[in-house]
Amino acid sequence: MNAPSATPEPAPAQSPAPAVPGPAAASVTALLDGARAGDPRAMQQVFALVYDELHRLARSHRRRWSGDDTLNTTALLHEAFIKLAGAAAPRFENRHHFFATASKAMRQVLVNYAESRRTAKRGAGAQHLPLEDVPLVAEDAIDELLDLDRAMRALEDRSPRQCRVVECRVFGGLSVEETAEVLGVSAATVKREWQLASALLFKDLSRPG
Repeated sequence: MNAPSATPEPAPAQSPAPAVPGPAAASVTALLDGARAGDPRAMQQVFALVYDELHRLARSHRRRWSGDDTLNTTALLHEAFIKLAGAAAPRFENRHHFFATASKAMRQVLVNYAESRRTAKRGAGAQHLPLEDVPLVAEDAIDELLDLDRAMRALEDRSPRQCRVVECRVFGGLSVEETAEVLGVSAATVKREWQLASALLFKDLSRPG
C-alpha cells in the first residue's frame, strides 16, 4: 500500500494530472459548456473523450489504497462517473475543474466503500453499495483512509479553500497554476494555502487516537 504520508509539506506523489492535447482540451471545454447549458449528451461525450486520462486518475487513487493499481480501477472510474453524471445541473468551469471534481468523486467512492466495510466488520448492518463486493481498498488501509477523510472534513470546516487546494493538488494531481485556475485565485495564494493546509493536516493526523 502506498497511502499518502502525513508530512509538513506533502508533495503530490505520482501526480496524475491529465494531459489532453490542445484540440481535445478545446473540445472538452466546449462540451462542459454544453453540459452546463443542459445538453444531456454532453457528459457522455466528455467521458468518452477523456476516458484514458480519467482511468489514469482512478489508477492513482487505487494505488494509494490497495497496492494494486489495476485491480478494479475501471469499476472505481465508472462508479465515480455515475456520481458526476447524476449531479443536477453540473457546473464545471473548465477542464481542470472537471478533473478535480472527478478526483473528489473517486475519493468519495473509496471512502463510502471503506465505511461500509468497517461497519460490516463491526457486525452492524452495512449499507448496500454497488461496489461492496469489489476489493477497492486493502483491509489494513481502511482505517487510514477514513482517518484522512476525517482530517479533510475538519480542514474543510476550518477553511473550505484550503481543503479545495489539497483536493486539487494531492488527489487531482494539479499543479499550483492549474489549482489557481480552478479556484480563481493567484498562484501565490495557492502556495500559501497549501503550506497552511499541510501543517494542519500533519498536526491532525499525528494526534494520538
